[in-house]
Amino acid sequence: MSDTQLTVTLSGGGIDDARAIVRALEGVFGAPDALPADERATVRTATFDSPATPEAGTAPQGAGGRLSAPVEVTVQGSPQAVEAASETLSHAFTLRDEGAASGDQERERQLLLVP
Repeated sequence: MSDTQLTVTLSGGGIDDARAIVRALEGVFGAPDALPADERATVRTATFDSPATPEAGTAPQGAGGRLSAPVEVTVQGSPQAVEAASETLSHAFTLRDEGAASGDQERERQLLLVP
């Protein structure tokens, strides 16, 4: 994984929930490789080629909102990208931090977004 990439893994909720979460991150990271599209999938992923030093911020107007069900989210990438994603999602949704793991050059954080 490059230091300018953020990978987001989503489980739980529906396709609209997954798309809302990905759209909330677009304001900081730009467009992902693709929006989640498989309605039957139980796990969905999106990859962002993030800026080298993403800045955390609030989700764009209209992004985020209410989810139909809890969604488990794993964000993985550089420490700066993971922090920016976590902060952005906390502005857009109600979330619980479920834990984090750090490696040499990347970080992973588990979040639970709740309706």
